[in-house]
Amino acid sequence: MATWDSRHRMDPDRTSTAADPAIFRNLCRSSPWKWQSLRFEYWDEPFADAPDPGAPLVRAWLRRPGALRLETADGLVLHSTTGINDSKDGLYVSATRKSWLLPPHLVTPVYDDHGLVRRRPEAAYGEPGFGNGRFAAALDPVELAGNAPVPLEFPGSNTVEVQAVRQHEHEGRPVLEAVVLPTAAYHPVHPAAPLCLPGRSRIRVDLGTGVCVASQSLDPGTEEYGHWLRIIAVDQYMLDDLFLAQSMSLTDVRQHIPWDVPA
Repeated sequence: MATWDSRHRMDPDRTSTAADPAIFRNLCRSSPWKWQSLRFEYWDEPFADAPDPGAPLVRAWLRRPGALRLETADGLVLHSTTGINDSKDGLYVSATRKSWLLPPHLVTPVYDDHGLVRRRPEAAYGEPGFGNGRFAAALDPVELAGNAPVPLEFPGSNTVEVQAVRQHEHEGRPVLEAVVLPTAAYHPVHPAAPLCLPGRSRIRVDLGTGVCVASQSLDPGTEEYGHWLRIIAVDQYMLDDLFLAQSMSLTDVRQHIPWDVPA
């Protein structure tokens, strides 16, 4: 184990190790330390190779922690975070232990030899969601791996069985693709919207961000369950105004301001 730059990518000459299920699980734990802002498009349905041109989508701008803006393909704002600069005094006065947890990027996990997270520390995890819980779970797919490796004596206690891991490409970005089967230990963050249903599911996790960019159930009758995500930009600078209901910018005094004087 060693301390690594959290955005360190797997070396190309080590791609043969990508078939290791442990590498896939560590990648699923790594999202909180791989990026701070993300711009992407999201479809709440699966596709084989690429999204259908007429399929409904949302365009998203996300800045950790908790700032989210969503628009339709036509530019209609569906959701914009409000109160991102509000005082947290009420939260701290409640005096619960969880109130004082630090954001994940301010604590150090245990890394493996590839710069991926092997063991996650206690922190204030959680991604903003919209619609159903699968949207938030895809941004940090730790539910597919758990916070740490299971003891060698109990290999059956993994949250999912990982099979057929391989490197692949998704929307022009390298990913790890695997077929997973949930076990009795699988407890999704949002029980009503798990990343994978009982049975076999195909999962893709982006190597650069640790985000689950695609999921699809493979069992007959459930092939329509899943999602597709296209990453557009990582760690792009985002102003507060992007996430506020009303812009807080000052008036531009260079432009003429009309004054209607009553007669």
